[in-house]
Amino acid sequence: MKPTSHRTLHGQIVHELGRQIVAGQYKPGEVLPREELIAKQLDVSRTALRESLRVLGSKGLIETRQKTGTRVRPQEHWNLLDPDVLSWHGAALPDLEFVDQLAEMRELIEPAAAALAAQRRNDVQLARIREAYEAMAAAEDMEAWAVADLQFHHAVLNATANALLRPLFSVIETALGSYLLLSARKADADFKYSLPRHARVYEAIANQQPELARQSMLEMIADSRRNLRNES
Repeated sequence: MKPTSHRTLHGQIVHELGRQIVAGQYKPGEVLPREELIAKQLDVSRTALRESLRVLGSKGLIETRQKTGTRVRPQEHWNLLDPDVLSWHGAALPDLEFVDQLAEMRELIEPAAAALAAQRRNDVQLARIREAYEAMAAAEDMEAWAVADLQFHHAVLNATANALLRPLFSVIETALGSYLLLSARKADADFKYSLPRHARVYEAIANQQPELARQSMLEMIADSRRNLRNES
C-alpha cells in the first residue's frame, strides 16, 4: 500500500489538510474554518474540498456534523495504519511518542519475523537479505543507507514464508523509512553505526539460529530507539 498520489488536485487537498492535522496545526476537538475559507486558502472549488473532507473522514481524522461544522477527531479515532496517515506522521517526525509506538510495534513483529526467517528462509531469500546488507555497507550517504536498511527489513519479513506477515511491510513502509532515516541522521557522521547489528541478524538467519536471530533483532531495535532519544 502506498500513500495517495499527490499529483491530482484532489490528492493535493487531502495531503495538505491531512498533513496540517497530523502536524497539530489543527488540534483534536478544534473546528476547521468554514468551507468557503478553506477553499479560498487552497484556491480550490468547494466541491473538490468536500470530496477531500470525505476522504479525511474515512481515515478517521475529522467528522462533520450539522450546525457544529467539521471537527478534528481525537487521535484514538485516526486510522494510524492508513498509508497516508503514516506518511504524514513520518513527515512530522521526530514525534517521540509516535517513535516509541512505532518501536513497540517493531519489537512485537520484527524479532519474531527474524526467528521465522532463520527457520524457513530459502537460498534466494537469504541472498536478498545479504544484498540489502551489502548495499548498507556500500552506502556513501545516509539516504542510500536508509533505503538499503529498509530493504533489509523487507527482505527479512519476506523470508518468513508467512503470507499474512509479508503485507505488514507495505503498511508500515513509509513510517519505517522515515524512522530509519531519522535514526541515521541522529547518528550523523557515524550513520553506519548499526551495521554490526545487522550483520548479527543476517548471520543468525544464514546459520538457521532462530533464537539468536530474535535476540539480535530485538537488540537492534532497542539500540535504534536509544539513538533516536539521544540516550547513551
